[in-house]
Amino acid sequence: MPARPSPHDGDDAPLIRIEGVSKTYPARAGAAPVAALSGIDLAVPKGEILGVIGRSGAGKSTLIRLINGLERPSAGRVVVGGAEVSALAERDLRAVRARVGMIFQHFNLLSSRTAADNVALPLEIAGWKRDAIRTRVADLLALVGLEDQARRYPAELSGGQKQRVGIARALATGPDVLLSDEATSALDPETTRAILALLKRINRDLGLTIVLITHEMSVIRAVADAVAVIEGGAIVERGSVFEVFTRPRAEITRSLLAGETGHGLPPGLAARIGPEPLPGAAPVLRLVFRGAGADTAVIARLARETGIEAAILAGSVDEIGGQPFGALAVALSAGPDVAARARAFLVGHGVETESLGYLAPNREEARVA
Repeated sequence: MPARPSPHDGDDAPLIRIEGVSKTYPARAGAAPVAALSGIDLAVPKGEILGVIGRSGAGKSTLIRLINGLERPSAGRVVVGGAEVSALAERDLRAVRARVGMIFQHFNLLSSRTAADNVALPLEIAGWKRDAIRTRVADLLALVGLEDQARRYPAELSGGQKQRVGIARALATGPDVLLSDEATSALDPETTRAILALLKRINRDLGLTIVLITHEMSVIRAVADAVAVIEGGAIVERGSVFEVFTRPRAEITRSLLAGETGHGLPPGLAARIGPEPLPGAAPVLRLVFRGAGADTAVIARLARETGIEAAILAGSVDEIGGQPFGALAVALSAGPDVAARARAFLVGHGVETESLGYLAPNREEARVA
């Protein structure tokens, strides 16, 4: 069955387009049907690395299986490279799947095949000639830095090496799209960084579009251009990594980002912050600095020009998506209008503020007072 044309298809159309997609699994053993996805709309431009993040059970893996046709939506349409995957007969999906590579959390290598033979498998299935396969496999193993491991079996390889073989295999047929389903969650931090750097290089050098499923914001931050946050089967937030990390709107995004952007409060301090301005309690603000203003000495200016002192409780100046970003949690000196005056001053200097509550004095401070 040929793909149905869409009025949106064209040279500048997104490479992946998911329109009004829902997925419900039928009831089993008397249980109610399970709604895995609901009303998903998502477009992925060619060459973008999109990170899809959410808690376990949020619908991430179902979403990725819809893109390569392993699942069919209950409603809506999935279009990859102009082909409506959700409308293709099984026999027609093979050509689409050749354009969509997949790497897995647990590598999925055949233990009876060498690294080279694992990479060769999709080419053998596609009917490539032996000499062409040999050349292609050698190029791919060199691309992922394993040219000297071609004859080794999976049991002889480290976790990172196995994942590199998995990446080479996913690239074998020259796909336009690479899907990564928690591909680094079984790896140690150093190996994870190396694999993410490899994916970034592949994206840059080959122009490959990558959809990366993860539950770790650190992975998104390291490699993605954009992020979609999924919760309860729905996308609750979508934007550039910089925008989502520095202006999170959804509560789940804030939760996933806790500690990632450098302003997470130590538990002992967080426990002392409440919503009411009790006697002796200090107003606590979260300050956000973006772009060129991320390294300005605004705290010193606040004290010098207004007389309001600000004690830094937590925070950092960092870089997200290639742009400077700073986030601080500060406790202000006490006073009835201190918070309002401080926020007015800070906003006037391009600093976004958010009230976090009031920090009660600890017991030792209370005794001194």
